[in-house]
Amino acid sequence: MNLEPYRLIGANPSPYSRKLRAILRYRRLLHIWKVGSADTLPEVAHVRPKLVPMLLAPGESEWRVDSTPLAYWLEERHPGERSIIPDDPAQAFLCHLLEDFADEWISKQMFHYRWHEDATALWAAQWIVRDSLPKAHGPALQQAAKFFHDRQRSRMAMVGCTPANAPLIEASYQRLLSLLGPAVSAGRYLFGTRPSLADFALYGQLAQLSLDPWPQRVCREIAPAVEAWVITLDDAAGINGEWQPELLATTRAGLLEMVGAEYLPFLSANQQALAEGRSELVVSIRGHEYRQAPFAYQEKCRVELLRRWAALPEATRHAVAPVLDAAGCAGWFA
Repeated sequence: MNLEPYRLIGANPSPYSRKLRAILRYRRLLHIWKVGSADTLPEVAHVRPKLVPMLLAPGESEWRVDSTPLAYWLEERHPGERSIIPDDPAQAFLCHLLEDFADEWISKQMFHYRWHEDATALWAAQWIVRDSLPKAHGPALQQAAKFFHDRQRSRMAMVGCTPANAPLIEASYQRLLSLLGPAVSAGRYLFGTRPSLADFALYGQLAQLSLDPWPQRVCREIAPAVEAWVITLDDAAGINGEWQPELLATTRAGLLEMVGAEYLPFLSANQQALAEGRSELVVSIRGHEYRQAPFAYQEKCRVELLRRWAALPEATRHAVAPVLDAAGCAGWFA
């Protein structure tokens, strides 16, 4: 038995770091968690792209980044050991689609709610700096917090978190809570009584949204059960269960409707803006005109979704097509 641990470097205020740490905990994979700081910088200064989380496997010298590829890589390294991918190919595809939606669309909710309101933005800046600069105190801490606060707020328009987009983003968060609130519990997850990759992606974003003061208030008003669900998923090493996709079929259908109405139109508009060399994408989502700069990474996500769809056996595509059609997603995979 190999007792050498994985090494995970991340940040507590990072949804993707929390996501991967929760996956390692659930899968009972021995690991050491370290918050990225000046102390960890020398050993990862060469890593590109410089993103958290960073993961180093036992016996290897290469640090890896990007939580989604890392989750699948762990599946390859530890097949069958408390897997987070449903064993049915159709459900596995839906799981990936919902995971991508959480990572790339719910993340806009997290960024908006963290930085839009003054009080929450000031709180978040203090927390983030204290997490990454534990030795900073007094004026140095305040200066670093102000710098980070101002930098993050300056980036809001770049990721679509503008005043014009705010009503859509806030309505999307409230819709998400309304879907999850009546359904989730310590023993109920999106594909059964065991958590999936999609659950952990939602957890990563909601771990921030249920902690930051403003979105936490919203969560407690609409769906207090979601906060409890997030706390449970933070360390789910003691949870055992089965794949039972019938368990939350209605909840999944609601989330997939959000994918079809909100996320996939955004991906399509992003692809068109990149193809035409435009500096801004414009798309109507639920009657709102949504604008932001296009991103190459989201195009990579769209291409990967299409690749996974094309790789499904024909019988599996036929099985999942009615679900996608009912959610308004099918046309995007034609």
